[in-house]
Amino acid sequence: MGLRLGIDLDGVVADFNRGWTRAYNVGFDAQLVPEMVTTWDSPLELTHFPDMAAFWGWARDHGGHSVFRHLEPYPSALDSLRTLDDLGHDIVIITAKPDWAIHDTLQWLAEHRIPTREIHITEAKHAVTCDVYLDDSPDQVTRIAAARSETAIVCRFVRAWNDPVTGAVDVHDWAEFRRTVAELEQTRVA
Repeated sequence: MGLRLGIDLDGVVADFNRGWTRAYNVGFDAQLVPEMVTTWDSPLELTHFPDMAAFWGWARDHGGHSVFRHLEPYPSALDSLRTLDDLGHDIVIITAKPDWAIHDTLQWLAEHRIPTREIHITEAKHAVTCDVYLDDSPDQVTRIAAARSETAIVCRFVRAWNDPVTGAVDVHDWAEFRRTVAELEQTRVA
């Protein structure tokens, strides 16, 4: 029997930082690169926006779609999700988005043929029951680990903008995440 895998999108499957920096460069004749994003608040540190509300206001409209519609998947993310699905695991997408990004997110999932039958767009990611979680948000990993680390494996996708979290397992890439899932599956069979 497969596991329920709670998978975040931005920063895990979709390269949000590459997307917003590219859009910012085009709109403001800047020279940002994704590697410059080293903190959760990098959009404020690297741009002219006075606050996150202004950044999100800008991210809301890019040719009739939000910045979320045009993100590229991280290398190996899609293949890994399809492999995990083929192995019988349930891919549960758990992402936090503004209301105005919901339709673009659903279109993005469909366009990239993400193998899921369950999508949660919520800030309360910890409220969705899964066997394994994968997230990159410092706040979300902390909340999920606090609520679920005794009953599930909580994986922090290691990024420059997050730090280790008590109760979370660090994974550095999709191959390491697949191994973590396989190890948990083996312990459940034994």
